[in-house]
Amino acid sequence: MPEFSPTLPPLSLYIHIPWCVQKCPYCDFNSHALKGEVPHIEYVQHLLNDLEQDLPLTGGREVRTIFIGGGTPSLLSSNAMQMLMDGVRARLPLAADAEITMEANPGTVEADRFSAYQKAGINRISIGVQSFSPQKLARLGRIHGPEEAVRAAQLAEGLGLRSFNLDLMHGLPDQSLEEALDDLRQAIALNPPHLSWYQLTIEPNTLFGSRPPKLPDDDALWDIFEQGHQLLSAAGYQQYETSAYAKPGYRCEHNLNYWRFGDYLGIGCGAHGKLTQADGRIVRTVKTRHPRGFMKGNYLDKQHVVAENDKPFEFFMNRFRLLEAAPRADFRRYTGMDEQVIRPQIDAAISAGYVEETTESWQITEKGKLFLNSLLELFLTEE
Repeated sequence: MPEFSPTLPPLSLYIHIPWCVQKCPYCDFNSHALKGEVPHIEYVQHLLNDLEQDLPLTGGREVRTIFIGGGTPSLLSSNAMQMLMDGVRARLPLAADAEITMEANPGTVEADRFSAYQKAGINRISIGVQSFSPQKLARLGRIHGPEEAVRAAQLAEGLGLRSFNLDLMHGLPDQSLEEALDDLRQAIALNPPHLSWYQLTIEPNTLFGSRPPKLPDDDALWDIFEQGHQLLSAAGYQQYETSAYAKPGYRCEHNLNYWRFGDYLGIGCGAHGKLTQADGRIVRTVKTRHPRGFMKGNYLDKQHVVAENDKPFEFFMNRFRLLEAAPRADFRRYTGMDEQVIRPQIDAAISAGYVEETTESWQITEKGKLFLNSLLELFLTEE
């Protein structure tokens, strides 16, 4: 037991919709190619039952952000989305100004359906563009073309949502520096308030994992990152996380809560949750991955309490992904542990030049960003 109880962190809700029209060769998310129709209403009913079972873990706290991810959430009918959001609001107190994001693929963004999603409460859309090159999109197994991506972004802007995000990848198979920057220029031209710009990585258990394509080498990747970063900065985007850029005032609140070691309830196939209890325990949950099992009503796959000596690593693993300074008070506030517990590791991080310390905060340095794994290893406990 910690010597004092932590303040309960802000609470978010993650909802997983597991279906896609087809599986992309680079994707290691819990998504399943559609065989027949999406069981819209039935799945939403299971989501709400799953939520119901987890309510005791939330301590009656209000939810500040919701993120509906997948899969392709925009495959869900507007009726099902309305039922889902009504059901969530009936079971959980939702902040009046809650940020409610939904992921969408350009090929599944229909104008009429989108205004219905907006009526249901969605106020932020994240559009999976990935590239504006028809050749690269085909290589990535995407089923939309560049025109649909442009149309989706224009539609999102026209709806007057709180914000929208474009997801873009770089370091694609055989991608040149110029091609990568051209993708970025086209994305910037659509003026999204938020841009996620991340490097393609080859994951095990994917099609690319078993038949790896030729990707740009490290020098080429560094040039792409450096020049792309300059382009984004010049266009008024500020980098606030390893692969997230936003115009001032438009950072993704949901992701910020993850990185700040906030709490989140995860419902739906394969969703993860992290919930701090009033007595200081941090409970992690994982839901049943496959829709077949989940839709039999077997929602919870695993649940465990985070061991005391694992809390520092888990806190910093999240916190140091963010480029903003970490308030020192948050360590005690969110882990229930005294800062003295990690004093030797912090001192080692400072002397290695990974972190700078003030009376108020810890700030990761440029060197710390480059050697993030080495920095985090300082907080790993010996088994």
